[in-house]
Amino acid sequence: MRAPARPPAPAAPHPLRGPVLLIAFDHVNVRTANLDGMRAFYVDVIGLRVGPRPAFSFGGAWLYCAGAPVVHLVQVDRAPPPSGELSLEHFALRAEGLADFLERLRAHGVPARLGFIHDFGVCQVNVRDPDGTHIHVDFDIAEAKALDLVP
Repeated sequence: MRAPARPPAPAAPHPLRGPVLLIAFDHVNVRTANLDGMRAFYVDVIGLRVGPRPAFSFGGAWLYCAGAPVVHLVQVDRAPPPSGELSLEHFALRAEGLADFLERLRAHGVPARLGFIHDFGVCQVNVRDPDGTHIHVDFDIAEAKALDLVP
C-alpha cells in the first residue's frame, strides 16, 4: 500500500516581496462623448481645476484636487451604452464650505440630495454629472448642523 502524498512544502518568501501598503486613492477614469460639458461641470460645479495631462493620442482632460489629478476624462466618439448594472456606482470627494457648495449647485441648476452618516460625522451631497455618474461630496456634519440641515 502506498503512503499518502505529502502536500508540497510552502515556498520560501521572495526577498523582494513584502506586504503592500496602499497609501492613497489616485484617480478615477471617466469615458465621455461630452468632453466640454463634463469638463465644465467638474470645474464650474464641483470645483476641480484643469491641469497638465500627458500628450496622449486621444482627447481628454485631467482634473485636479489639491494638486493631484483625481478625475481623468477620456474623450470617446460615442457615449458607452448603459449595460445592466453599472460597474462604477459612484466616487466621492471630501470638501469644506458646504454653504458655498450648495449655492454653486443652485446657481448651476444641479439637483442634489443630502445624506447624513451620523456615526461618522459626514454630510454627503449627492449629485450626478452630465453623463449621469453619481458623485458625492462629503462635508463635516458640523457644517450641515450650522446651516440647520440635519434632521
